[in-house]
Amino acid sequence: MPRPPPADFHGLTTLLRKIIGLFFGLVLLVGISGAVVGYVLVREYGQDLPDYTQLANYDPALVTRVLAGDGRLLAEYAVEKRVFVPIEAIPKRVSNAFLSAEDKTFYEHSGIDIPGIVSAIFTNVANLARDRRPVGASTITQQVAKNFLLTNELSIARKVKEIVLAYRIEKAYSKPRILELYLNEIYLGEGSYGVAAAALNYFNKSLDELTVAEAALLAAMPKAPANYSPIRKPEAALARRAWVIGRMVADGHIGEAEAELALAEPITLGRRGETESVRADYFAEEVRRELIARFGEDGLYKSGLIARASIDPVLQAIADKALRDGLVAYDRRHGWRGALGRIDVEGDWEAALIALPPPPGLAPWRQAVVLELASDGAGIGFSDASKGIVPLAEMAWARQWVEGQHLGKEVKKPSDVLQPGDVIAVEAVETNADGKSYPPGTFALRQVPDLGGAVVAIDPHTGRVLAMSGGWSYEGSEFNRATQAQRQPGSSFKPFVYLTAFDNGFTPSTLVLDAPIVIDQGPGQPLWKPENYTQQFYGPSTLRLGIEKSRNLMTVRLAQAVGMAKIVETAKRFGIVDDMLPTLAMALGSAETTVLKLTAAYAMLVNGGKRIAPSFIDRIQDRRGRTVYRQDERACEGCNVDEWQDMPVPLIPDMREQIADPLSAYQVVHLLEGAVERGTGTAVKAVGKPLAGKTGTTNDFNDAWFVGFSPDLAVGVYLGFDSPRTLGDKEAGGSVAAPIFRDVMMAALEGKPATPFRTPPGIRLIRVNSATGLRASAGDPQAILEAFKPGNDPNNRGPVIGGGDGTLFDVAPVAGAGGTGTGAAPVTGGSGDLY
Repeated sequence: MPRPPPADFHGLTTLLRKIIGLFFGLVLLVGISGAVVGYVLVREYGQDLPDYTQLANYDPALVTRVLAGDGRLLAEYAVEKRVFVPIEAIPKRVSNAFLSAEDKTFYEHSGIDIPGIVSAIFTNVANLARDRRPVGASTITQQVAKNFLLTNELSIARKVKEIVLAYRIEKAYSKPRILELYLNEIYLGEGSYGVAAAALNYFNKSLDELTVAEAALLAAMPKAPANYSPIRKPEAALARRAWVIGRMVADGHIGEAEAELALAEPITLGRRGETESVRADYFAEEVRRELIARFGEDGLYKSGLIARASIDPVLQAIADKALRDGLVAYDRRHGWRGALGRIDVEGDWEAALIALPPPPGLAPWRQAVVLELASDGAGIGFSDASKGIVPLAEMAWARQWVEGQHLGKEVKKPSDVLQPGDVIAVEAVETNADGKSYPPGTFALRQVPDLGGAVVAIDPHTGRVLAMSGGWSYEGSEFNRATQAQRQPGSSFKPFVYLTAFDNGFTPSTLVLDAPIVIDQGPGQPLWKPENYTQQFYGPSTLRLGIEKSRNLMTVRLAQAVGMAKIVETAKRFGIVDDMLPTLAMALGSAETTVLKLTAAYAMLVNGGKRIAPSFIDRIQDRRGRTVYRQDERACEGCNVDEWQDMPVPLIPDMREQIADPLSAYQVVHLLEGAVERGTGTAVKAVGKPLAGKTGTTNDFNDAWFVGFSPDLAVGVYLGFDSPRTLGDKEAGGSVAAPIFRDVMMAALEGKPATPFRTPPGIRLIRVNSATGLRASAGDPQAILEAFKPGNDPNNRGPVIGGGDGTLFDVAPVAGAGGTGTGAAPVTGGSGDLY
């Protein structure tokens, strides 16, 4: 028989039973207590929770993109740079990487990962003695609840709310929808919200182009974007990426071989290159202003609009270069204004140079310091400790600037310009003016121009603004001289005086007296005595000569004969000036306007007198791709067809309002061709193709203009100081602005056929003598083709406008209110063009 167990065994068994009972009792007690505490917490913090049903209408703040005419990116505007991508379009390797890194049991739990919470509790208890930050066990659903509905506050209350909301979200939405919300909302550093924006910002790729290693790197960052930034902390990012790749292997998302390749792949960041974006800050700002005007601040920065701008990047680059070259050419003609600053070159000049920030707009030039002078040049140093030389020939232009845009003495040695310690701007050069090569490390002295300027290019048939440069550098000045600078246009306004005359029966052969005239401006006002640029008088002259040679006296008499009231109406109809005073001085361009307005007005001359409005945006789409604005509102019946089989080309209606007689408009265009061929705009002839335009220069040479066009492109150029002052003696529109217009047109029309201006039906081109305006005889060396309306043949010499009683000196009184004549406002700041 077996022996009974010893007494102490029974005692031990009883003790074990009591201990186990006590343990389970404690567990039960803890469980009940936990349940009670949980119930209390849920009742306490589960009330008045945010409405999770709003996630059904998730409408995140998305980036608004402005695209150039060729599809490249012009600008982005956003509070949060986010690109929304539906879950169906997110590659599995991307979503799987985030699941492995953030919530491997996402498809198994109901919003809360209980084992994860228990593990986090034990970890946090162990970390108490180490004074470490508590770790969490938040699921992706909990992160959605926190990111969308709660704050980042570290508290029990927020955690309870997060758990309750996560449970409710799981009951209301599918797993793919929750994952979609998460992947589009998560912040991944560097201003990137959502995985699509992060892929673009870090790798310059779309999601479907990402490798496993790149997807893993993105998935490594939600925990702490700053700590795992591949830009600022690449080693930490690499280690975290390796951990994510390991988790993807463990979860079965990738195999060992794929993981090895991913681990071996270096972190290669990508940025948008020049071929993918367009730099045109003044243009982009104009688009931004228009978008705000249409959709408000929130609409621009949060709605995810796609705006297709009218900008032609090639033409924009041409305009930018031509303007900068023109500003530099003018600036070099007027001398050296001094160094950017001074530093001590006896000590640590590299550090001192680094500490001196370069002035705005210096790029692409470099900032350097003069280290030493020699008889044939200056030795210079850069902030990277490299050195170079500036030969005397490359600083010979830098004669001292003298007030009034005058020049000091000729530069004969480097010390006439520079001293050791001078901080200067330089540009690398390879050859001298004669084409001979310089040794490496040779630089030319440069100076950021203080002159302002603008160039605008418009499609005359649609009003689409194709290019706009508002100054030397947007970084240096956000003031857009193309749209914001109100300036007197001078003689560039005269074509609209002549247009009004042609609308009222005058012809290009009409004779106007070119002789002194004195305008009585009324009681208490001085007499106004306009003058020609040459200060000479030419007697009776044709209107063609008046516009080609920019005769002020003829224009005043013509305006007096036509009536300033009619000219004021023309200016308003063409959008040049809305409230022009009906005074004779305005005929010479005294009323202020902008480059954009005047260029658009010229565009309406060459398009046959049809109204256009300058536009910077072709089309706007909302975040769902629906078109909410289109610049071209014409209907095209028959354009949207499934197949094209022997069908007539659809006719698109011309909805443009006719605001001028097309025959009169062509007569002005024809005169302006002559201004380029024989008049004040001959600098433009070098283009070698049909062009027309007019110079403009205001009193004291304060403003210089050239506005003109080819048959299919209108361009306006303006130069002047932001605080008006003289450009210098003889710095007129023909010498300052016309060369910039020439350079724009030469590049823009390169390789294109020489298209003649379109002659409207009804115009008759008749050979006349250019001096008399009468029909030319056979073999007349001064014969030109002149444009006439039907019934206006140049057979007989008509009366001379302004001839009066035959004297060559008129005194014109101020016209009464409502009269057809006009007086002139007191002339103070400027009375119009000088050349």
